[in-house]
Amino acid sequence: MSNPPLNFARSTLFWRSLFAVVFTSGSLLLNLGSEPAKAQVTEYCQLSSAAAQQKENLRLLALKGKQDAQTRYQSIIQEQAQKLKQCRSQTWPQTQALWLRLYPCDVQPGIIDQIMDRIVNRGYNQVYIEVFYDGQVLLPARANPTVWPAVIRTPGAENIDILATAIKKGRQRGLKVYAWMFTTNFGYTYAQRPDRESAIARNGKGQTSLYVVDNGSQLFIDPYNLQAKRDYYKLVQEVLRRRPDGLLLDYVRYPRQAGSDSIATKVSDLWLFSPATQEALFKRAQNYKGLDLIRRFLSKGFVTRGDVAEVDKLYPQEGEPLWQGRIPLAQKSILPATDRQPVLQWELWQLAVAHAMQGILDFVTIASYPAKQQGVSTGVVFFPDGNQTVGQGYDSRLQPWDRFPNTLEWHPMAYGNCGNASCIVSQVQRVLSMAKPGTQIIPALAGQWGKSVSNRPSLEVQMQALRQFAPQLKGVSHFAYSWQYPQNDSDRKFCRVK
Repeated sequence: MSNPPLNFARSTLFWRSLFAVVFTSGSLLLNLGSEPAKAQVTEYCQLSSAAAQQKENLRLLALKGKQDAQTRYQSIIQEQAQKLKQCRSQTWPQTQALWLRLYPCDVQPGIIDQIMDRIVNRGYNQVYIEVFYDGQVLLPARANPTVWPAVIRTPGAENIDILATAIKKGRQRGLKVYAWMFTTNFGYTYAQRPDRESAIARNGKGQTSLYVVDNGSQLFIDPYNLQAKRDYYKLVQEVLRRRPDGLLLDYVRYPRQAGSDSIATKVSDLWLFSPATQEALFKRAQNYKGLDLIRRFLSKGFVTRGDVAEVDKLYPQEGEPLWQGRIPLAQKSILPATDRQPVLQWELWQLAVAHAMQGILDFVTIASYPAKQQGVSTGVVFFPDGNQTVGQGYDSRLQPWDRFPNTLEWHPMAYGNCGNASCIVSQVQRVLSMAKPGTQIIPALAGQWGKSVSNRPSLEVQMQALRQFAPQLKGVSHFAYSWQYPQNDSDRKFCRVK
């Protein structure tokens, strides 16, 4: 597939829009606690502890081969799926999702059943399963045509398709199951391939993201690189063969850096120094003067008055330097280089930043295309502050989420951490204010039910605070299963399943 062209037609408005700095009373949710315990849901559409335990007892008996227990277990699963559907249809938020990572241990009999049961018990009707992360894919080792290794490499489990199993068992319980994927972060294993070296993003200091991100495992690629696009496209196709209900694209950005490096203020801070990105940038020139100045700006980080004057002499037949989006002021004659240099340098900086951002937007278009063809919902996951300007610099992630199409679900990570819900509300308000009408916005919240954690209020408090945005806000997700069941997550991660 070819990249859609960068649309610079409405120059002034484009730059302004792209680079501008940009608790209620009453019960939150329907309370069904008056129903018999065996039945079922209490407030927040959560199962009563008695109903949850009854189901767990039957699961354990069924696991031991008790046929009667198996029949009753399946019956309860179906009954609770209907109750959950009914409750969520009458309760805000209508969509309540949970983020989940699976492990090699989860291939053991009954484990996926237990996980999905717990998710339903908490009132969730969607689950986002991580299928591509840290350079690994949740595909069977023997049915994995991608360039990444399988998550499950346990001897004897090469043919087990845990993603397909999780989708099936989630749907049996009334859950919609989304495939959640890293996007431009391809992982450390990709960096180990000599044949993919040119696909790796580099900044003007010659660094890859492996050297600027703390944990040294995040490998961001050049979003303009054709090989990287082909590799990812193939991965998405394989995931969609398992027929998930949706696709979630995470890490749709450049690396997040620390300290003063968290703000990109000069060209060397940008990830423009890999072959495909540079080639695409040079193609944005619309005359030889423009191309020459773009090359000089990229190589030095600035252009001088001497550069401008020299380019004028080299191409006397041309007027002003031109590139996509540049519409110079109409002049009877070209102004001296001294007068034009500050403006040209500023506009070249804007071009560089816009080019980097456009690479992310183009990659999202390609990554979401297979799902669009199949009518599968696709969402983009982003930081509400990932697109901000800071002075004359830009957030180093260069995440242009305000330009993501409204045909995609927007999943802002509202992880504000200020001891209460006010900063979380502010983040969601910012997204709502910038979204086009009709955009489906599903904020992701971090926390636990019933208690504060890591200086964040409980999920109940956070959701109470967001309730004021209904009906514009119809869905919320919670990060993550591992936060709600930390011991279970640890046991499964290190194969201490009882």
